[in-house]
Amino acid sequence: MAPSIKSIEKLNFPWQTQDPFLFCAFHNDHYPKGNGSLGPTDDLSGRQIGSDFSGKDGWSMYHGQDVPGFPAHPHKGFETITIAERGLVDHSDSLGAAGRFGNGDVQWMTAGGGVQHSEMFPLLDDTKDNPLLLFQIWLNLPKASKHVPAHFSMLWREDIPTVSHTDQNGRVTHIKVISGMLGDVSSPSPAPDSFAADSDNEIAVWLIEMEAEAIWELPIASSEANRSLYMYEGHDISVENQQMVKGEMSKLKADEKTVLVNGPEKSRFLFLQGKPIGEPVAQYGPFVMNKNSEIQEAVQQFQRTQFGGWPWPSPAHTHDPARGRFAIHADGREEIKEG
Repeated sequence: MAPSIKSIEKLNFPWQTQDPFLFCAFHNDHYPKGNGSLGPTDDLSGRQIGSDFSGKDGWSMYHGQDVPGFPAHPHKGFETITIAERGLVDHSDSLGAAGRFGNGDVQWMTAGGGVQHSEMFPLLDDTKDNPLLLFQIWLNLPKASKHVPAHFSMLWREDIPTVSHTDQNGRVTHIKVISGMLGDVSSPSPAPDSFAADSDNEIAVWLIEMEAEAIWELPIASSEANRSLYMYEGHDISVENQQMVKGEMSKLKADEKTVLVNGPEKSRFLFLQGKPIGEPVAQYGPFVMNKNSEIQEAVQQFQRTQFGGWPWPSPAHTHDPARGRFAIHADGREEIKEG
């Protein structure tokens, strides 16, 4: 192995990550035309409705009954970074917040002391297919932040910077800076109590797109930071002269030079970096604490309070099909975006 490469591994589902991240769920669904009620036109027979992860015909319903997605469920003790590169997500939560985002937008939610939310994938187009390409990254919170108030922020696509690098052969690499800094370019601010809010934690979440045969060198960070590179589109790439193919990840040393040389096709990657929290992790489904006794307390808290209850008509709440991208925050503030 080259000095900067710790390992190259085949990806599982969900994708494996390094501390401070918990995992990454990657959804690449080729949904058909909509049926006029935000669901698919195709027959749902043969699927385990309510828990369909089959990938049948190139897509899944997940926990949705009529509309694909994830009806109301709790989170506590960590953060979710939901990158909706293609397709749309309808968000509703127990704080009374809601929104529709996608096609390049990112939602950053710090669950902290507890929240319920739903994430449905409305198929708005009844005339053509509705593809979805989505990453949901779980970022841990340290013990001191496990009980901070729940909060979500929208990082709209118009506000997320992209850095473009042209190599000596004129081939271009584009880096979408969702979190962290690249040179003098800084991402939008995450949720206020996020582990990423402290720049000393060196959290970086980037989407990288390389033209065929493009060359780009990852910037160096501190030796304490963990970094991972995930290839989700393309054929192959050379990472410091070691081959990596689609469906693999590289664990890299952050303080060593790493040169990426793309193969014969355009390639796309997710890049994650951060200093480890270094605390024990106890996880039970959507509850992430430090000890099993704390998990039991979290479950009891949810049973007792429902994290504020569910103010929406349905656990699988969706928004008006006529609406575009928008967000209504828990304090009543509303954001409306075009497209």
